[in-house]
Amino acid sequence: MTLASHTPYTTAKGQLSCDLVVVGAGVVGLWIARLARQAGLETLVLEKRSPGAGASGGLLGALMPHMPERWNPKKQFQFEALACLGDEVRKLEDETGMTCGYRRCGRLLPLVKPHHRGLSEERSAQVQTVWHTAESGFMWRLVDAPFTDGWPDAASMPHGLVHETLAARISPRRYLEALRASAADTLIEREGFQRLDAATGAVVTGAGRTIAAGHTIIAAGVESFTLLGAMLSRPSSQLGSAVKGQAALLQADIGDDLPLIFTDGLYVVPHEDGKVAVGSTSETRFADESNTDAQLEALIDSAGTMCPRLRDAPVLERWAGVRPKAVGRDPMIGAVPGHRNATVATGGFKITFGIAHKMAACALEVALDGRCDALPESFRIETHLQKAGLHPG
Repeated sequence: MTLASHTPYTTAKGQLSCDLVVVGAGVVGLWIARLARQAGLETLVLEKRSPGAGASGGLLGALMPHMPERWNPKKQFQFEALACLGDEVRKLEDETGMTCGYRRCGRLLPLVKPHHRGLSEERSAQVQTVWHTAESGFMWRLVDAPFTDGWPDAASMPHGLVHETLAARISPRRYLEALRASAADTLIEREGFQRLDAATGAVVTGAGRTIAAGHTIIAAGVESFTLLGAMLSRPSSQLGSAVKGQAALLQADIGDDLPLIFTDGLYVVPHEDGKVAVGSTSETRFADESNTDAQLEALIDSAGTMCPRLRDAPVLERWAGVRPKAVGRDPMIGAVPGHRNATVATGGFKITFGIAHKMAACALEVALDGRCDALPESFRIETHLQKAGLHPG
């Protein structure tokens, strides 16, 4: 099965027309547009603000794997995505002539409590199998000293340190800009999605224009829940929610080849040119989604305690935004019930940047073929609707 063929962009009557409309120009939406173009589909991307105006425009860029115990299809999906992302980024950079600030830097996990040591030893054995260490080379090892002087401070790792080599980092904004360049002639900025005609597949934009579309994929981050709720005649709160995160970018005199550090909700991510991103809060209750507050200042202080080289580092930028968390917690991907020509791809929450390319590939496969066997059961829209107590049919 393939999408209906439409005259590219404009009909004789002046109506916009295309094979595929993507709603949302975050990292997932732009990946969908990129893959759709590679598949030969005439594509348009609707973005009511500007690309990356939501969570994709943040600062952190930490690409971290799940823990290796209780391995399941969700963790396998993420592992495969992280393992191949470097190659996909290099292709994007070669095509656009832009750099994305990607580096497989690895991750350090300070062991704070006595039982963390034994748990990490168990995980080291599990990694050998689930990360396919013999073939991939990705390792998980325990060490008793900081990776380098003050990274992290020895006092912050009383029971040792894990150094794993699968984690990576990327510059969110440079990555987004490269994806935007790859899909530049598909973008319609500052004109969002209003509604979809379930019978004809026509998209009505926020400006009242109509687009004759073969298919529509909703990939608008948190707003996806509102749009999906309207399509299903359900409150958006039954489908997902916004979780606020705060982060900061510091200027420090450190190399960009250091591993990122993660402990107890604190991320410290070295980027290029001595810049270090620090985050991130997870707030389900907040009055203002875009303003930072004392919670971020506490994280900056904690980063300085754990990594003395960050103490008194100038803060270049403070950022806050909301991330999409689907009702079933995992990403939500699949055909929208009652809309044969609509698919949704959202809810990546904290792991979106590491799996966006695979989320996009699965969403496009659903749009083209009606199904995607690579999707974990917990990612499927039907699973989310069942968890919400809604009939998926």
